[in-house]
Amino acid sequence: MPTPLSEGEFRRYYRNLPHWRARGYPYFVTWRIHKSQPPLSPEERDVVVEALCYFNAKRYDLHAYVVMDDHVHLILYPEDNFPLEKLCHTWKSFTAHEFVRHHIRQGNVWQDESFDRILRDEEEYYQKVQYILNNPWKRWPDLTEYKWVWAKGMDRPAS
Repeated sequence: MPTPLSEGEFRRYYRNLPHWRARGYPYFVTWRIHKSQPPLSPEERDVVVEALCYFNAKRYDLHAYVVMDDHVHLILYPEDNFPLEKLCHTWKSFTAHEFVRHHIRQGNVWQDESFDRILRDEEEYYQKVQYILNNPWKRWPDLTEYKWVWAKGMDRPAS
């Protein structure tokens, strides 16, 4: 885990939300399905997981994810040549095209903007990993298993 951020080590830009970028730090990222869309099916959740795993260890180091019926959370370290905003665009664009082509969706699949946060220290990192791992059981307390959640150290579905 990098040392805590000091001023001058990051850049920021704004869309509807502020976005901060710093080299060498992990990010907690969330994006949601568009309000006009029905929940993601199990098959669509598989597509999202496959998309997240596809460039792992090539464009980013994926540390955790959960794909829920209406949103996605993940933690990753992007490689220097792959800005987080481009990675998010790739995941959302690819999965949306797959959903429209194979799963009979129409219109905007994902909300335009994603939420992202630089994880500033080890405590925050582990808090977010726990949040991701617990997310399905918080929503559906009676679950016994959930195949669309993963963190480093766990077996991962094949991509």
